[in-house]
Amino acid sequence: MNTIFENIKQELIKVALDKAYTYGQYRDLVTRLAEEGKSTGPTQTEALTNYTQLNDRRMKRWDKVFKVASQIVDKISRIDKKITWLVLTESWCGDASPALPVMQKIAELNPNIDFKIVLRDENPELMNQFLTNGAMSIPKLIQIDTVSKEPIGEWGPRSKNATKLVEDYKAEHGTLTPEFKQDLQVWYNKDKGQSVFSDLLELLPLE
Repeated sequence: MNTIFENIKQELIKVALDKAYTYGQYRDLVTRLAEEGKSTGPTQTEALTNYTQLNDRRMKRWDKVFKVASQIVDKISRIDKKITWLVLTESWCGDASPALPVMQKIAELNPNIDFKIVLRDENPELMNQFLTNGAMSIPKLIQIDTVSKEPIGEWGPRSKNATKLVEDYKAEHGTLTPEFKQDLQVWYNKDKGQSVFSDLLELLPLE
């Protein structure tokens, strides 16, 4: 039975990869949608447009400011296993804007790391294979053996440090308020992408 489920996962991954965006293509998409006053996904609202525009600005900033320390660059560059990072996300997702640029910076350091992006709402069957506590939380990174298309790890929707902040707030207040979400973005800025980066290093087959 497990083999059947694994085969289904691998087939869904293959289908998703065939229509996946590169990071550059995804960034072009988000920028275009932001300029047109739209967002990804079937639902179009003013709020989702605003989040898309905000995330476009945030990703532009993260693309410029995030740097990998030289000693880590060498470790990443020596990875000889071919892996694919397939990420499910949407343009309006606030947790994706600080995470995707970090993933891209890592992937740029080694041609054996293939970074691809698909939209969650266009891939519900795949998303349902990688739920977080039963929810379709994004961004969700699936680490895949490039040759076999077998999933060998996953990450998301937030770093371990950010997840603790969210869980502690939910435990005290019951739900995430707009004020907390804004505070979380401030925390992301102070963290400078290091929590996401640290988590992703644990996922990679480093020597």
